[in-house]
Amino acid sequence: MAAAEPGSAPGGGGCAQVGGSVPVLFCFSVFARPSSVPHGAGYELLIQKFLSLYGDQIDMHRKFVVQLFAEEWSQYIDLPKGFVVNERCKVRLVPLQIQITTLGNLTPSSTIFFCCDMQERFRPAIKYFGDIISVGQRLLQGARLLGIPVIVTEQYPKGLGSTVQEIDLTGAKLVLPKTKFSMVLPEVEAALAEIPGVRSVVLFGVETHVCIQQTALELIGRGLEVHIVADATSSRSMMDRMFALERLARTGIIVTTSEAILLQLLVADKEHPKFKEIQNLIKASAPESGLLSKV
Repeated sequence: MAAAEPGSAPGGGGCAQVGGSVPVLFCFSVFARPSSVPHGAGYELLIQKFLSLYGDQIDMHRKFVVQLFAEEWSQYIDLPKGFVVNERCKVRLVPLQIQITTLGNLTPSSTIFFCCDMQERFRPAIKYFGDIISVGQRLLQGARLLGIPVIVTEQYPKGLGSTVQEIDLTGAKLVLPKTKFSMVLPEVEAALAEIPGVRSVVLFGVETHVCIQQTALELIGRGLEVHIVADATSSRSMMDRMFALERLARTGIIVTTSEAILLQLLVADKEHPKFKEIQNLIKASAPESGLLSKV
């Protein structure tokens, strides 16, 4: 889902708040629901709130713009650049007329892979960890064959160790340490801005209900399409994993498999020059872990 450039003007109306939460009226279609957000909340938190309030009614095949009601104009304006909520205001989510006809399509030139926190310390705790390592390695081999950029993060590697040795990070565009759950770090945002035409992110790693979920929500809030690879994504608890994937699918994120991703990137054409190599990757390693029965 795409929206107006986040925006730096105060919200309209009401008394300024210091700390705590600020009341906001969230409008979509014929609906208007009062809620609140933390003082200082910006574009991403507004998007997440819209999804939590209206997720079952938002058509993710559409693009949207977030607008703010401006008292001085007595009408809605596109969310100003650098906008943060510091006083009571009214915002709305407006669908644009343009349909996204490419929803779900993947092409190497518009795709980037995100590998999240596949670290040694998580090996004993994450269900089917050996299997998701195997599938993750297959995805990264496919990315190298097809010339797709790869971004890798490691959660607090000083304490939790580096990416497991089985995963070859040769050619990765970025390998970054992080302490926040989301992979959307400033360096990642800069890298995305440098790659022309990126539309789709293929996301996998751990944990599904924490870092994967928060990364996916931030990415769709920035207008990117997200594909989560179910057979390369896990958690300590299968319950957490299952409900995270279900929630993400409801917000318009595409939950798929490694084989579907790799074959789709070949544009389903056996004449593709890399078809045989990708086909051999798929034939060589397809663990029957039971992960897909728990989606």
